[in-house]
Amino acid sequence: MATVDEDLNQLEKDIRQLKIEYEMYFGGGRQRPPADTIWRIEQIIKRYSERGADMSFGHRFRFNNLAQSYAKTQEVFRKRMKQKEEGYVQRHYGAAAKAIEAERAKSKPAAAQQAAGASAKAGRQQGDEYVMGFSDPDHEGEKVKELYSALVEAKKKAGEQTDQLTLENFQEFVRLKTQQLKQQKQSGQVEYAVSIEKGQVKLKARVK
Repeated sequence: MATVDEDLNQLEKDIRQLKIEYEMYFGGGRQRPPADTIWRIEQIIKRYSERGADMSFGHRFRFNNLAQSYAKTQEVFRKRMKQKEEGYVQRHYGAAAKAIEAERAKSKPAAAQQAAGASAKAGRQQGDEYVMGFSDPDHEGEKVKELYSALVEAKKKAGEQTDQLTLENFQEFVRLKTQQLKQQKQSGQVEYAVSIEKGQVKLKARVK
């Protein structure tokens, strides 16, 4: 039987995974909402909601924070689901990145838009490629997740297997590859591009 720490570690991991799976779903990389992950999370939350008196203060504190994080995540994606059902969210490759860029275009003057584009603060669709730039992946976790989602989505579109591809392994790859190229090329930023060429998904790293 799992210990309290093991269950809470699993709960934290599942909540992170849920956010990724939701993004994949809204981006078109998944056909259905992540019901299995939601079920696992709610089973643990239900179990420990009924065992609160048996936990130490530290465990209760951590559990309550995780439960609140899950509730906030569900609320955010409940609203997005409603928008999707009402036809406000488009399901296509790079939708999230394009929406971000469109919002920036409304709120920033032309000079600021050019600066944002030059610094590659967010992923962007560039021809047939989805492009993301990194300076320090250890402090750019959300960007790594976005690039990971784009890669998984592209592989699914191309009919490639994604079972062996995990966010943790991908984060480590991006961290090491970025560090290696920055040192070799004496550059401050590395750009990654996801594309489908001749039916196969390619992930290319290049120095800017």
